[in-house]
Amino acid sequence: MRILVVEDEHRIANAIKKGLEQERYAVDVAYTGPDGFDLASTEDYDGIILDIMLPEMNGIEICKNLRQNKIHTPILMLTAKGQTEDKVKGLDAGADDYMTKPFSFDELLARIRALTRRKGVVLSADLSVGGLILNKKLYSVKRDNEEIKLSSKEFSLLEYLITNKNTIITKDQIISHVWDYDADILPNTIEVYIKNLRNKIDKPFKNRKPLIHTVRGFGYKIEEK
Repeated sequence: MRILVVEDEHRIANAIKKGLEQERYAVDVAYTGPDGFDLASTEDYDGIILDIMLPEMNGIEICKNLRQNKIHTPILMLTAKGQTEDKVKGLDAGADDYMTKPFSFDELLARIRALTRRKGVVLSADLSVGGLILNKKLYSVKRDNEEIKLSSKEFSLLEYLITNKNTIITKDQIISHVWDYDADILPNTIEVYIKNLRNKIDKPFKNRKPLIHTVRGFGYKIEEK
């Protein structure tokens, strides 16, 4: 899952980024309105955390412009103000939810999960396919009750594949959703991670059909054929 944080207070922005990364999200940060709008309008995000009070271009303007450009990424709007007027302006501009600073990080996570569910992304604790069960809360993966050890990025990649099971996923989509904007990732890197996943979730289970399939010329998909 990839999230964009648009917040001019560096301490708050970096704290949100660190917390989300600990929850296995890929996170990009913009500290000005124009930078935030550029990223939001050119990159593919699962959710946007958007401060209202931003230099050069405020959150209301960003939200309005994104919606006018037919970009419907879920937006959670932040502000230091608590007046009803600000909430109304944000929601009328096209925001999906609203939080007033200061806020608890647990509540922020819950709201992000709710927003991405509205987008149609399945975020239940357990994701499964073909006897393979991935538990987001416990960061555990099992197949036929046998525990499988994965690195952080392998876990995130597998989660993305299972969330979109039975759907062809391109390398560019994987890079966009599993790594952040500043990551220097080449298509060959994806091949390496896919190979590592196959070695852990497919090859050891000889009596099971492989789950990860290459669709030549397009990308990958995970399914039990």
